[in-house]
Amino acid sequence: MADPQSNAPLRAAAGTPTSGVIHVRTRLTADFTVISNALAQRRGSAVTIGVAAYIASLPDGSRVSITALCEHFTEGEILISRALGELEAAGYLERRRERLPTGRIRTRTYFYDVPRGHPAPAGPPKPPAADMAPPPSAPTTEPAPAPAGPEETAALSDADPGALAVLTSLRRVDPRLVLSEREAVRLAPAVTQWLAAGVAPAQITALLTNRLPDRFLSRPARILAFRLRETPLPAPTPRPLVEEAARTAVLPFHTCDGCERAFRAPEPGRCRDCRRRGALLPAAA
Repeated sequence: MADPQSNAPLRAAAGTPTSGVIHVRTRLTADFTVISNALAQRRGSAVTIGVAAYIASLPDGSRVSITALCEHFTEGEILISRALGELEAAGYLERRRERLPTGRIRTRTYFYDVPRGHPAPAGPPKPPAADMAPPPSAPTTEPAPAPAGPEETAALSDADPGALAVLTSLRRVDPRLVLSEREAVRLAPAVTQWLAAGVAPAQITALLTNRLPDRFLSRPARILAFRLRETPLPAPTPRPLVEEAARTAVLPFHTCDGCERAFRAPEPGRCRDCRRRGALLPAAA
């Protein structure tokens, strides 16, 4: 008689999953970053999570502008800009425009481990620095460009003519940068601030049109608005030195009435040698 057989499956080793990922843990003591599961497992774009993890790993004071992030990642400006917008809308990122004592405007970026408006994890809270305290309200959507409100419905005639001239001339550099009247009115105040800071129109045009993506995934006005908000103000165009304008004029050439030799002088007459000889003749006589 044959031995009895069992149809029950073999039992897997305790603690080892039969499918899915298996983690090989290593205790790190240096060069690591702590990220919450809410951020690491966030549904949506992988680019957004990657940008957030990279920013979280950087020390304070590191540059996290669109240009700096594009130099690190292979993704283009549109995807990086969209990732920053999603992080800002979710409360992980905050960008503030601050005016320096010199009058220049800079953008400071704050990155939060826990989104603003959400309770912090259990444990003793760490008091933020005085200049790092968040404002009472948090943005909920991408701030630029925001939907038109009562203050943004100004007529084209109310906008700064110099700023409008810069914006309308962008299409000469890139034919894709065609703006509607409403878009030009929205962007004009930011361009006016740049002009008031001493930035030349040619510099503004170069900064707005340099390294644009090959294909736009949104209206050109969104890209221009983001660059106007995030690009640091460049140094104003240096003015010509006053010394160049005040240089001594070069005296013209004249022919000496005595020896026919050319010499420089304000007016025609004799050269220095002839004048000296003429002064000595009476004494010799």
